[in-house]
Amino acid sequence: MATQGKQGVGAHPFKLVVSLAVLMVAFAAAMLLGAKDVSIHELWLVLSGRAHDDKITMLREIRYPREVAAVLVGSALAVSGAIMQGLTRNPLADPGLLGLSAGARASLALALTVAPTLNYFGIMIACFIGAAVGMLLVLGISAIKKGGLSPVRLVLAGSAVSAFLYAISDGAGLLFKTSKNVTMWTSAGLIGTSWGQIQALAPIIVFGLIASVLLSKSLTILSLNEEAAVGLGLRTAYVKAALYILIILLTGSAVALVGNMAFIGLMIPHIVRAMFGIDYRSIVPLSAVWGATFMLAADTLGRTLNAPYETPVVAIIATLGLPFFLLIVRKGVKSL
Repeated sequence: MATQGKQGVGAHPFKLVVSLAVLMVAFAAAMLLGAKDVSIHELWLVLSGRAHDDKITMLREIRYPREVAAVLVGSALAVSGAIMQGLTRNPLADPGLLGLSAGARASLALALTVAPTLNYFGIMIACFIGAAVGMLLVLGISAIKKGGLSPVRLVLAGSAVSAFLYAISDGAGLLFKTSKNVTMWTSAGLIGTSWGQIQALAPIIVFGLIASVLLSKSLTILSLNEEAAVGLGLRTAYVKAALYILIILLTGSAVALVGNMAFIGLMIPHIVRAMFGIDYRSIVPLSAVWGATFMLAADTLGRTLNAPYETPVVAIIATLGLPFFLLIVRKGVKSL
């Protein structure tokens, strides 16, 4: 453990600075590129709030909140995936693959059926409840059989629960004719993101990210050996409960903001782990940075690939994520 004590983010100041620099470049590129390209001077006017002509207003009210949302969602999903992989010691863990996103969507569909005029705060609470239900169903089903939470069993349970919850959300939408409303909230895209939505969810995501970083040392110990964690005096039950709550908050917030988005929580922690090692004091904060960078890059590609038309960002992420998933399976499931 003495060696690991030196492997936190503080041991990688250069890599951290480079990661943040890449994130800033990705954010600038996302703001500059699109159906209408923006000059650096116009970008400065947007960020500084010094001008109010039609183009600047369009950028400030449409593209700017969209890219801020990309940063928040990418960070939230990447960190929640990193926590899930550490807690379950499952390299295939991802909020979109283990029922959380499907649970949030199903809960949202039912909430909009009962209260079609539900405000954004209500939608957010519904997503939190649904994410919690989806996670509990997956963990419960995979733990029924003796042998614990094996990686393969978790993925199979996640696939079954996700299919069931998607059927509930689609069925509720068709039966009560709310499919259009549900699709609007769960289309897995950043189009139409507003400052009001960001103001409602940003505090929760930021709180979740900060709390995740604070608990990252405990997560490192848990990810290696639970018996050793108990021997070191770690109150594992409380730490696990706190980490699962953070997963629910981060995933529920992401779904409430952009809808279903799989594979980010799977890919980014693996990439960060390969670059920075297995200490979650590095993995958690750097997953937030690289998750945000990846989401910005995917959104920029979606807006520029076939401009002025948009390629759905969820399709771009899935195109990259599915081969990554298959590669991990092919290499074999190993403990983290």
